[in-house]
Amino acid sequence: MASGEIDTVVLAFPDMQGRLQGKRFAAQFFLDDVLDHGTEGCNYLLAVDTEMNTVDGYEMSSWDSGYGDFAMHADLSTLRRVPWNDGTAMLIADLAWNDGSPVVAAPRQILRRQLERLAELGYTAHVGTELEFIVFKDSYEQAWDRGYKDLVPANQYNIDYSVLGTGRIEPLLRRIRNEMTAAGLTVESAKGECNPGQHEIVFKYDEALVTCDQHAIYKTGAKEIAAQEGVSLTFMAKYNEREGNSCHIHLSLQSIEEAGRNVMADAAASDGMSPVMRHFLAGQLAALRDFSLLYAPNINSYKRFQPGSFAPTAVAWGHDNRTCSLRVVGHGRSMRFENRLPGGDVNPYLAVAGLIAAGLHGIEQQLELPEVCTGNAYTGDYAHVPTSLREAAELWENSPIAKAAFGDEVVAHYRNMARVELRAFDSAVTDWELRRSFERL
Repeated sequence: MASGEIDTVVLAFPDMQGRLQGKRFAAQFFLDDVLDHGTEGCNYLLAVDTEMNTVDGYEMSSWDSGYGDFAMHADLSTLRRVPWNDGTAMLIADLAWNDGSPVVAAPRQILRRQLERLAELGYTAHVGTELEFIVFKDSYEQAWDRGYKDLVPANQYNIDYSVLGTGRIEPLLRRIRNEMTAAGLTVESAKGECNPGQHEIVFKYDEALVTCDQHAIYKTGAKEIAAQEGVSLTFMAKYNEREGNSCHIHLSLQSIEEAGRNVMADAAASDGMSPVMRHFLAGQLAALRDFSLLYAPNINSYKRFQPGSFAPTAVAWGHDNRTCSLRVVGHGRSMRFENRLPGGDVNPYLAVAGLIAAGLHGIEQQLELPEVCTGNAYTGDYAHVPTSLREAAELWENSPIAKAAFGDEVVAHYRNMARVELRAFDSAVTDWELRRSFERL
């Protein structure tokens, strides 16, 4: 700031949908008045629907309580430049009430609590997320004006792994890659995907909280960069009837005492998996249906789960088997599992908190890992992942595993989030209904 390079500071926190909410400060004011003391934001930011409408049912924030404030305190470890906005730096905030106690239903705090539980056993989680998105030649304003219909995808056909296909929009992909690198993220690669205009940029794994912060920053930044380029992109789980946008999440455990040692690996085991990993993976299977609300939080999320779509339908695990919900990959230091349920609409903080809580359940209960799936999980005799937000919300609300791991307040808060979305959807008249009913019924 003293050299004139930085004149604006963004202080933001992830909301229930994983979106960054906050304020832009004049840099000098931020240093003088905000850095040490924090700032305030209306607590309705964790008690609204996707469109920012105030809704009923949240204990922490309501008309009856007057919609007061909570405090936003900067986490200095998250300080970074925002290269796509001139003269800008950013910090992620943690939320607290006026008495200093944490806002326990805040996504970042939910993840922090599960990481604390994990640390009590001597472990830390390392995570990678793989976000897919679809690029359109239309601007966000044009897409809005058209009701998101008849948009022109950046590619006209399946370009999965196609160098030619990614070359069509390399200027956009290159800008996103380079500016994320300048913001402190470590880019691995970019590749085409199956749906026309669909692409994926992935980043190197890191500690769980760091990865989730970077995920939120990348998702916001990619949209902002696309807007500056006059195009649009969407991370919604299922834009059309073709392949959806996934967000596969990879997780491994490392020892806190022996930095760099992957406690999921056991070279002496025939499958390379340690007892810790087997219990942790068994916990994933035991809690997968109950925690689906954390992995698939929206009405649209459940449209992905179709047989033969590379989105899972079976509560099953396999070695490098993409038909399963849980895929074990890597060996030695890279030994890990991948949860394939989440879509591009996932809140990474909640999803990773769910993965850790499920794994801890498996360790604490010493759960045994079921037989591996070696064939097509879509046609196997396995329990089915929830097929709707309504089913997932009921499982979550009545789950003893969720209540034990997260507490009644968090369970009730996110059950209400689902209830709000279901109420809104149930009262809406869709294009599908109009097309099928207007003349023919």
